[in-house]
Amino acid sequence: MWDVELPDSPGRYGVTSAPLVAGDLVITGVSGGDGPINGFIAAYKSTTGEQVWRFHTVPRPVDRAADTWHGSAVHNGGVATWLTGSYDPDSGLLYWPTGNPFPDTDGSSREGDNLYSDCVLALDAKSGALRWYFQFTPHDLHDWDATETLVLVDAKYRGQDRKLLMQANRSGFFYVLDRGSGELLLAKPFVKRLNWASGIGSDGRPILTSNNAPKPSGIRTCPAMRGATNWYAAAYNEETRLFYVMATENCDVYGTTTYSVPVVDPNNLAEKYLRAIDPETGAVAWEIKQVGAPETNYAGILTTAGGLVFYGETGGGFAAVDARNGKTLWHFETGQGWKASPMTYEMNDQQYVAIAGGNSIYVFALLTTH
Repeated sequence: MWDVELPDSPGRYGVTSAPLVAGDLVITGVSGGDGPINGFIAAYKSTTGEQVWRFHTVPRPVDRAADTWHGSAVHNGGVATWLTGSYDPDSGLLYWPTGNPFPDTDGSSREGDNLYSDCVLALDAKSGALRWYFQFTPHDLHDWDATETLVLVDAKYRGQDRKLLMQANRSGFFYVLDRGSGELLLAKPFVKRLNWASGIGSDGRPILTSNNAPKPSGIRTCPAMRGATNWYAAAYNEETRLFYVMATENCDVYGTTTYSVPVVDPNNLAEKYLRAIDPETGAVAWEIKQVGAPETNYAGILTTAGGLVFYGETGGGFAAVDARNGKTLWHFETGQGWKASPMTYEMNDQQYVAIAGGNSIYVFALLTTH
């Protein structure tokens, strides 16, 4: 019916996520931000493909946010929008996470905070107008993009009914924001190996340490470039009031070349955990240590109203645990590495859980026992 070309400038663009439908619009982002592109989010009429709006994540010179880039990188500073955003139809707001600036670990050509990198953007879905933003990692030097799952939650929070946005960020901090205003409500580490910042200030900015900036000879910084978590799904359960995430304890030795690839710290081999976090305090309620190489597991979390958490084990199994305490209830061995998160659906009054592993799709029926 229609076909449109997404980029409006040359560059090695791609797309790694599904489009999002909001009302009569189809909205998408782009990948490629680890190279010299200009990231964006664009919305099109679902019936004709006509572009309705475009929001540039690397600001144009007329945008005041361009003042947060000092140097040549403002012309092609990356900031891809790798992951599908989230839409709140009640408020009409679109929430979209953004990627890291480019060059990834060398900030000499992009001094400043580098908006709108490593942000969550709250946009008016109909017009693309920016309502608010929150930047997790100003002047990112470690490729800690913010393109991790945004979980929208309506809940009583510290005694008050709130509309919340939660994210376990790649930088190692777990965040809770008011999604109406962008107000920071909580920011706490969800990993132990974290040495680039001592905390997050009341203004939302990281309190940096001496382990923050990469250097030519290399510096050991935690988390590693792959992050304390990544794009795979996180989840929140309304009954347990817990947030679930696959977390990685890891460090890298960071250098400063344009296309720098950090070196794994051999004295700190990576460990992966399924963790349940209390969003009111940031405390880890329970955890399950994984067996095997963390880089083989890119499965996320699915939690259900029946009090279950499904996830792919790093050792190759698929498991269900009690959402309240993490007790393993069921396990199915596949011998596969995971590249997708589990999902659930219903057909003919029967609920199913499915996950992709290796070259197969595994589907399980949930049976009620009495």
